[in-house]
Amino acid sequence: MKFTTIFFDLDDTLYPSSTNLWHAIKERMNSYMRERMNIPVNEIPALREKYYLQYGTTLKGLQKHHQINMDDFLAYVHDLPLNNYLTPDSAQRSVIASLPTRNLIFTNADILHAERVLTVLHLRDLFPTIVDVNAVSPYCKPMPEAFGIAMKLAGESNPSRCVMIDDLPRTTRAAKSAGMFSILYGGASANGDADASFSDWNELTGILESQL
Repeated sequence: MKFTTIFFDLDDTLYPSSTNLWHAIKERMNSYMRERMNIPVNEIPALREKYYLQYGTTLKGLQKHHQINMDDFLAYVHDLPLNNYLTPDSAQRSVIASLPTRNLIFTNADILHAERVLTVLHLRDLFPTIVDVNAVSPYCKPMPEAFGIAMKLAGESNPSRCVMIDDLPRTTRAAKSAGMFSILYGGASANGDADASFSDWNELTGILESQL
């Protein structure tokens, strides 16, 4: 295999979107903006989307324009009973465990949320390094600077030896632009947004080994 490092997104990638966990997190964002920031309910969806598109995450926009406390926001939006949403996938674990690469989590969430998710999914031991939103601050995916920092933290200098697996086309596009091999997870086809796509974890090894 030509690759030495694989960056795995966390939410809606290491578990399917059908769990509705990410939907619940977004509802917690709405609640935070309504209850902690007193933003009118009818303004929240458009504002959250605006910040997401402009700054990479809603959080970055709230920090810039409303000076919120990042730790307080992240603790609030991730305060959910993960066991009610997530179920370990033994096939997924087997595939990831078999990879000969250096495997890292690369997420726009914080390390506490990532560790909780990985623990519930029985994957924590497979990812010794978590590159979270704090590690790449003041940047985040899909900013080019965030990919550079992630590679540095992985001890990797050659992007062509790196893989990014993510459920968001804008992230896989950015990874491609950074010189990485990008794989889109979920039901969508690559369509130029990524180098490959899959929805069944058993397909991953074949995709990686096909790149000579």
